[in-house]
Amino acid sequence: MPATNLPPLTRPDGSPLRVLVVDDEPNIAELLRMALRYEGWDVDVAGTGGKAVAAAKAQRPDAVVLDVMLPDTDGMSVLHKLREQRDDVPVLFLTARDSVEDRIAGLTAGGDDYVTKPFSLEEVVARLRGLMRRTGALVENEDNLLTVGDLTLDEDSHEVRRAGTEVTLTATEFELLRYLMRNPKRVLSKAQILDRVWSYDFGGQANIVELYISYLRKKVDAGHAPMIHTMRGAGYVLKPAE
Repeated sequence: MPATNLPPLTRPDGSPLRVLVVDDEPNIAELLRMALRYEGWDVDVAGTGGKAVAAAKAQRPDAVVLDVMLPDTDGMSVLHKLREQRDDVPVLFLTARDSVEDRIAGLTAGGDDYVTKPFSLEEVVARLRGLMRRTGALVENEDNLLTVGDLTLDEDSHEVRRAGTEVTLTATEFELLRYLMRNPKRVLSKAQILDRVWSYDFGGQANIVELYISYLRKKVDAGHAPMIHTMRGAGYVLKPAE
């Protein structure tokens, strides 16, 4: 389930935000990765300070979630190196320590906000949204209605319509169509679709993607010019009917 029901934030060009999660506890890093991906963001994970600095340099994230305690260094040192690369990236500290001194130290070192463990995923997402919105470089979609050609999908009511006629979908079909509609005219590979819609539960079984694409076609394209297309050897793309 999504961590929030708020409108999605994107980069000004409409592409997904990129978040770097730095935490040496695999379970926590994975939970954060999944929650942030559900927000529609691209997520990279690093388990050490050294890997975090390298990833930040290569990926140029829009925000960083940074654990204070790391196996090879501390979060303050990592933050200092991140700021040397780019001084405007928002940084949200994670820590198991809850003292006023630790909070002040983190914020004084240049961190933008602070969440203590144990935390709720909703809180982390909300804090990140607030930080990234403050940068002024982001776009918030106030309309939860996705539209591609004559196909519409309401992310709040889960209503889908093609040329004004309601289309009834299962929960999985809805998630698959939402992913396609959030990326119109973009070819999405089976691996990308598996990762986004099913996470890793199906172990790379690409045939499940083919099956659900066929279900969608029968419901969305039936009686209309096709919108869902197969790009042989590459994946699938949804675009307005010609």
